[in-house]
Amino acid sequence: MNYKQKALICVPISLVICIVLMWQFPNVVSDDGDVAWWNKVLPALFAILIDGDVVWWYSVLPPLIAITLAVITTRLFLSLGVAVGVGVLLAWGQQGFSFNSFFSEVIWFARAVTITNDGIDLFNLWVILFVLFMMSMITVVIASGGIGGVISLLSHLAKGARSTQFITAIMGTLIFIGDYSNAMLVGPTMRPITDKFKVSREKLAYIVDSTSAPIAGLAFVSTWIGYEVGLFNDVAKTIGLESDGYSMFFDALPFRFYCILTILFVIINTISGRDYGMMRRAQMRARETGNVAEPDAKVMGNIAAEIQTGNIKAQILSAVIPLILLFGMILSGLWIDGHRSEFLEGLATNEKEKASLFSLSMWKFVLSKPVYLLDSWRDALSNANNVKILATAAITSFFAAIICARLLSKMAFSDIWKAVKEGLSGTLLPIAIILCAWGIKASCDKLMTGQFIASIISDVVSPLWFPALVFIVASITSFATGTSWGTMAILIPTAIPVAFVLDNNAYGLTTIICLGAVLDGAIFGDHCSPISDTTILSAIVSSCDPMHHVRTQMPYALTVAVIALICGYLPAALGLSSYIGILIGVGIIILLFFILSRLRPD
Repeated sequence: MNYKQKALICVPISLVICIVLMWQFPNVVSDDGDVAWWNKVLPALFAILIDGDVVWWYSVLPPLIAITLAVITTRLFLSLGVAVGVGVLLAWGQQGFSFNSFFSEVIWFARAVTITNDGIDLFNLWVILFVLFMMSMITVVIASGGIGGVISLLSHLAKGARSTQFITAIMGTLIFIGDYSNAMLVGPTMRPITDKFKVSREKLAYIVDSTSAPIAGLAFVSTWIGYEVGLFNDVAKTIGLESDGYSMFFDALPFRFYCILTILFVIINTISGRDYGMMRRAQMRARETGNVAEPDAKVMGNIAAEIQTGNIKAQILSAVIPLILLFGMILSGLWIDGHRSEFLEGLATNEKEKASLFSLSMWKFVLSKPVYLLDSWRDALSNANNVKILATAAITSFFAAIICARLLSKMAFSDIWKAVKEGLSGTLLPIAIILCAWGIKASCDKLMTGQFIASIISDVVSPLWFPALVFIVASITSFATGTSWGTMAILIPTAIPVAFVLDNNAYGLTTIICLGAVLDGAIFGDHCSPISDTTILSAIVSSCDPMHHVRTQMPYALTVAVIALICGYLPAALGLSSYIGILIGVGIIILLFFILSRLRPD
């Protein structure tokens, strides 16, 4: 569809939404009557009263404009930028359009995306540092040949078409630092092997794509975690939760049905050796004719040539040392910074004395109380300064990667500096998205968008259906925009406050499920979108035509999404354990491929 066709569909829908909102709710003036003059002269059916403040229908305009423009133009930065600008103008209008109030609103928004307006909070700055140094560390490790050496060692286990696919899936699961790094490492490394055993390029691209974003989104140490935790932390402040973003991330993990089932689907699929739909046709073509790609395939780029630097000796330790240091610093930092006096007091109660954090008595007590150990980790994640620890660990591992590249891989300083520059340039996209996300979040906060939407549907939408609805909306938004991060930025500030109201203003089951539904829906839509950067990148690194990749992957992604809805989000909203839902979903996947093996014994 071209711009005009999209506009003819999206613009009327947006206008209908605005008209319905304008005339659906009666006008209620706050107790203090503090309403701008231009709002007082408007027709009477424009606002609702929430906690003594007038909340106007136009509070939905920033996210609505962001979604509409993103669908029409497919340009996320332009869409979010215009939406943030509209938010500034609307907030200015609430102050009466005075000259001085304009600058005060601009300053308010500038502080909201940097040090916040509640004192000085360096959370956002720590997030940016984490992204900068994490991406730079990854590029240095790649350039040094460290991770390439690890993957090449594992690739020797591949003995045939089925084992090659399985090893590729396992590699994609093990490389969880980031979706880009995952695709850029696994695709080019395994492509010669999959070609050798007549595995289609479409199947390689599918495995790479389906084990990149899902595993990066689930991993508690990845380039995604700072972004996800940041969004959760902001929405927690908006709805008045004491929980921090990191603990909310762990609360939502059991409800990440699509990501969990996608990874398991890929592994079961590769073990079974069975395919269906367009993927089966591609596999049969490769197996029977030897053509791993369609004759008319349009392949873009040659990532393998960019990654395989033959003049650098692959040193596995160049990857192992920085990564172990990264994980070690994060785990120990969270444990030490998160416990403080509460943990020591708990030990003193049992040991009759204050125990040292590293004392023998402390470890004896902890090991004798596994449940207490799990509770202690949960407390640590809730109490620790998580994003500061993540940033500190990323900075330290970055310098360790440089030292290892120089001493172990014998890289020249000029090559190391080139890798660092490539890593820094690669951070421009995620940081820009993060800033836009903070801007749209500030707009929603200022205009009380989440509260407005919550007040509309709290008496209409059942908590039973809302998580599934959030998953579907996130999927459509991500499919239309081609970005999972942008979808999270738009929906988390608006959907989570609604779920909070449906939970009777408590951090309950519906809210937690919706946290996972937004993240998972964003990834599912991204998997099916032909304009997604990760979809295109997965095709490029696999030497597959992007459109061939989309049409073969979509049936598999839709299968997992339907299973996630039926076995995951709906039963979980009823109170069924998420683990039972995942087990049922895995059972259905196994049954699916068992039936295929019976129907098609090839």
